[in-house]
Amino acid sequence: MIRKWVLLLAAIGALAFEVPAGAQSSGAGAQAKKYRVVMQVSNPEPRMWNQTLNNALQLTKNAGKENVEIRIVANGAGIGMLKSDSPSAKLVAAALEQDIRVLACGVTMKALQLEKDDMLPNIGYVPGGLIEILDRQRDGWMYLKGD
Repeated sequence: MIRKWVLLLAAIGALAFEVPAGAQSSGAGAQAKKYRVVMQVSNPEPRMWNQTLNNALQLTKNAGKENVEIRIVANGAGIGMLKSDSPSAKLVAAALEQDIRVLACGVTMKALQLEKDDMLPNIGYVPGGLIEILDRQRDGWMYLKGD
């Protein structure tokens, strides 16, 4: 019974990501556009960080790694997700292995006096998390609040 519920919820979640207009294949040689998603993490709770990371990993699994482009932006209280002592370090590493870009907000780092040495390896950095999110939306990316 639980398995049926999980499958039903997964199907409903998949429907939430409709194929963008013009992306449907109309014959040989037609290619679908990638799903482009920017996720924001600004919550201090590791449970919420893990949820966002798991959602991103499931999207790459369900849609195919080659069909998605995902950026996770950590800012404000969510920056803890990317600190070297983060309880979510293994999930962050798994996301990076799937070509999910995980980005730390420079404004938050400066405010909290964090340096790159304080952070997990292989993550990216943006000058401002909010402007990164707005820029992605302006470029047509879907926005998902991670927490």
